[in-house]
Amino acid sequence: MKTILLVDDEARMLDLLAIYLAPFYRCVQVNSGVKAIEYMKTDHADLILLDVMMPELDGWGTCRQIRELSDVPVIMLTARNEKADVVKGLRIGADDYVTKPFDEAELLARIEAVIRRGKGKSKTKIEFKKLVWDEEKHELTYKGNGIQVTPKEFSLLGLLLSHPNKVFSRAHLIEAIWGNDAFTEDRTVDSHIRNIREKLRQVNFPVDSHLTTVWGVGYKWTAKKEYV
Repeated sequence: MKTILLVDDEARMLDLLAIYLAPFYRCVQVNSGVKAIEYMKTDHADLILLDVMMPELDGWGTCRQIRELSDVPVIMLTARNEKADVVKGLRIGADDYVTKPFDEAELLARIEAVIRRGKGKSKTKIEFKKLVWDEEKHELTYKGNGIQVTPKEFSLLGLLLSHPNKVFSRAHLIEAIWGNDAFTEDRTVDSHIRNIREKLRQVNFPVDSHLTTVWGVGYKWTAKKEYV
C-alpha cells in the first residue's frame, strides 16, 4: 500500500483526509511544514498532500525545502484558488493544486493521476556510499567492482534501497518480488537476504549497518542524510 503524507495545521482537516484516503492508502499525518520536512529526511512517502496556509512555515516554503530532499509528488491543498497562487505553487515544484472544499472522488482521481505520472520519472539508478544499483544495466557494483547477484536478489535489494528506512514485512516482499500467485515461504526471503548480506560483506561494504532485520516484522534499509 502506498504512503501519503498529509500536512495541515488543522486536526479536523487531517482526520477528514485520512477518512477519505485510508481505504486506499497508508496515511501519515503531520500538523506543520517543519514536521513534514523532518519526516522526509528519514522516511518515505509516495505522495504529499500539502496545505498552503500554515503558521511558522507555509506550504510554499515547505514545498521548496522538500524539493531539495526529494522528487516525491506534491499536491497543494488550499482554500486559495487565485490563479497567481496556483502558478506560484506549480513553479516551486508542486505537481497539482486542489482547492477546498474538494470533491472526494476528484481528489482521489487527482492523486491517482499524479502517482501514475510519477512512475515514468522513477529512478533507475541508485547510489549509496559507492554502492550502485543500476536497473537499466541490471548491474550492482561497489567502488566500481561488479557484484554477482541473482535476479531476485537484485530486485529485492533495489526495492529496499529505493525506500530507505521503510520497514517491509516478509509478506510485502514476497508480493512485490515474487508476485501474488507465487508459492513462496518467509524463509525464502530470509535466504535471499542472507545471500545479499554475504555478497556485500565479501566486497567490504558495511552491509550490517544498513540492511537490518526488524524482528518479528521483516527488513529495512537503514539510511540517514548520506543517502543519495
